[in-house]
This record gives sequence, C-alpha cells and structure tokens, in this order.
Amino acid sequence: MPDSLPRLLRSDALDNRDRLLDAARGLFAEQGLGVPMREVARRAGVGPATLYRRFPTKQDLVGAAFDDELRECRAVVETGASDRDAWRGFRSVIVGISELNARNHAFVEAFTSDFPDAVDFAAHRAELLRLLAGLAKRAQDAGGLRSDFVLDDLVLVLLAGRGVSQAPVATRLAAARRFAALAIDGLRAAGQREPLPPRARLLAS
Repeated sequence: MPDSLPRLLRSDALDNRDRLLDAARGLFAEQGLGVPMREVARRAGVGPATLYRRFPTKQDLVGAAFDDELRECRAVVETGASDRDAWRGFRSVIVGISELNARNHAFVEAFTSDFPDAVDFAAHRAELLRLLAGLAKRAQDAGGLRSDFVLDDLVLVLLAGRGVSQAPVATRLAAARRFAALAIDGLRAAGQREPLPPRARLLAS
C-alpha cells in the first residue's frame, strides 16, 4: 500500500490535468477565450483549487490547451516556407491555417491577439512571423504575391476567417477552403487568376 499510494496520487493528478485540458479546449472552441476559469473547472468536474494548482494563470491554461495546435501551426508554416515554389508555399500556409482556424477559432484568437505575453505564444509567433516574412518576400520576388502585401494583411485574413468557425460543422472545412481561395485570389499578383474551389453551401436556398 505505501508504494502504490504515490502512484495512485500521480495517476489521479494526471487524470485531473487531462480533464481540465479537455474541458478548456471544448469551452474555448465553443465560446472563445473569455470563458471564466471557474467554468472550466465546473465542466471538468473538479474544484477551482485543483484547476489553479495545475494552471496558476489563464495564460498557463491557454498555452497548455493549444499546445497541439501550436505544433500543427508551426508544421504548416515550416512546410510552406521550405517549398522551393514560394508562391505555392505561401498559398499552402493560407489554406492550412484557415483549416486550423475552422476547427478551432479560439487558437487563432489566442495566437493573434489575446495573451500576448504568454511565453509559448510569444516565442512561436516571433519565429513563425520571421519564416512568413521570408516566404512572402520570396513569393513577391517570384511575381506570385502582390507587391504591396504586408504581414498585417495575413493577420487580417486570419481574423476575418474566424467567422468560418460559426458555420455548420458539416460545411466548416469546405467554407474554410473557399475562404482561403478567395483570400489567396485577393493576394495574387495581377493577371494570374485561378478557378475557385466548389461552393460551400451556407445559405438556405
């Protein structure tokens, strides 16, 4: 019994942490980052003291909840930045992040605006923006990306795309891809239009 008790306590603590993160991800995805910490604890079925013991601040909880999304976002940007065809790589970033945004708009909310001092987000944001700046410059030099593009325009695209997460679940990814194609068409240098992907049916006919 003395040996098994610490293992049981550790297992219980890990279980609480997993429940808290699952609850936070669900609430953030549904309602955004304004969800009170006590609501996260309530959905996870634990007391507020347990929540604050595991995650002393909201920044800690947000960083942990979106750790997987941070890795996925980084992979999207690194893959695009490594493409020898810079314009193709740039387009893939727009599509990839738009799809990530559709699945969980709260991540983009955290990444672009809220909790700017959270260490994980600040470090990732700085590195990814560096990669994106280099990719955009190469895409402009190659004649694919419009010459007056600035990185703030990418933030505008991300912020505008957050509305896609309000679409019905069945059409959300299709809507994200359509939105990405429209955004890419607006960022394309003149004279290189391409057909849009199929319509995402969001309005009742």
